[in-house]
Amino acid sequence: MNASSLLTLDAIINLVLGVLLIVFPSGLVSILGIPNVEVAFYPSILGGVLFGTGIALLIQHVRGSSGLGLEGAISINLSGGLVLAGWVLFGALSLPLRGRILLWALVV
Repeated sequence: MNASSLLTLDAIINLVLGVLLIVFPSGLVSILGIPNVEVAFYPSILGGVLFGTGIALLIQHVRGSSGLGLEGAISINLSGGLVLAGWVLFGALSLPLRGRILLWALVV
């Protein structure tokens, strides 16, 4: 398997894991026998970062470059930031004002 194929395979794995962690389905968690969490905040943020990594790897593959580059870094940050923004906007998080300010600062 050549490097290009490995990058594509790695991108697909990151995209799939990213989506699974973003939605963090409790049914799948129990089927796999892995620890569950009360609130999927951290797993879904990790999923956003993994999803962005998958996009970055696909960009790298299409461009034929040897590194993730600026576009890759931006895709990782945007993906993780969008998931975090979703939590702040729509998640049932009980946070003090300082926590909301901190999370919005991270989104920005």
